[in-house]
Amino acid sequence: MTSVKEFRVEREPTANTLGRGAFVFTDDYSVFDWGKMPDEIPDKGASLCSMGAFNFELLEDEGVPTHYRGVVSEAQSASDGRAGEPRDDPDSGDVVSLSEADEPPTEMAIELTQVPDLPHEGRDYDYDAFHAAAGDNYLIPLEVVFRNSVPVGSSLRKRTTPADHALDFEEWPEGVVQLEEPIVEFSTKYEESDRYLSRAEADRIAGLADVTELEDVAREVNRVVTERAAEAELVHEDGKIECCYFDGEIRVADVVGTFDENRFTFHGQQVSKEFVRQYHKRTQPEWVEAVDAAKREAEERDVADWKSLCEESPEPLDDEVVAAARDLYAAGTNAYVGRELFDAPSLEDAVAEVRDL
Repeated sequence: MTSVKEFRVEREPTANTLGRGAFVFTDDYSVFDWGKMPDEIPDKGASLCSMGAFNFELLEDEGVPTHYRGVVSEAQSASDGRAGEPRDDPDSGDVVSLSEADEPPTEMAIELTQVPDLPHEGRDYDYDAFHAAAGDNYLIPLEVVFRNSVPVGSSLRKRTTPADHALDFEEWPEGVVQLEEPIVEFSTKYEESDRYLSRAEADRIAGLADVTELEDVAREVNRVVTERAAEAELVHEDGKIECCYFDGEIRVADVVGTFDENRFTFHGQQVSKEFVRQYHKRTQPEWVEAVDAAKREAEERDVADWKSLCEESPEPLDDEVVAAARDLYAAGTNAYVGRELFDAPSLEDAVAEVRDL
């Protein structure tokens, strides 16, 4: 399904019913929309699965509908002789809450909705065809982005002015802007190169789902994640959600509040995939520039596949960087969930290790 997690279907969804399946999280990572990079980060998959499960359970406690069912306990799967085997019976008893999992899980049980094809010619996407096939049970083809701050280099500074967000600046200040109220935006989900949308365009692409309700759900998710992060001395800078629409209800889907979907800082240092992204910018600028050039060329030529136009490929990370990234994911997850799921240094030590790279 994505470059960093696999997807297993146990029961297909229909026009009127949800299906069942699971995300299987891998240790792969992706930056700059490249897809699978040439190396892996150990324990990254278990970190994302654990944080995602923890946040879904927080949202359940707050009454926010989601597609989450639980995590798959490897210990229980092994005890019945089916470790690593497909589970055809969704009620086999191995789906548990995170607190009941003996080891950091890498598999998350979820309910499934329909994901119709999105036909396109070049960069012209046919959302009418998507919704004709979707009915009222579908994954909404949008990402809902929320920002609690506007750092230097944010795309928001290039696309908008402070006045667009009722901020009291004539132009964007040089430093980070901390927001009293989060800014919520909508971007495409299934287009080859994601783009930000006007509210009217987002409303059209959302189909039967209401964008005002989508925004309200995003603000509630942001509140829950921000408050939990603060308990671990983490600052939640921004993030995104994806949602499904079923029987007139919007439910939070995909994964929520992880170090891949969201940006967190600890005493000013990035504790998220952003650290890896910035490291590539510093150490492999030719590849990063080639990616940007390929995306621009694809837009100019009205083609969807920008990657085929890229003349450079990324190089593997040094071993010490992989180890530091692993410790950052693991230590950050321990701090966020309030439990020593991983053998890892303290978050303070993991952050110091990253800062020295």
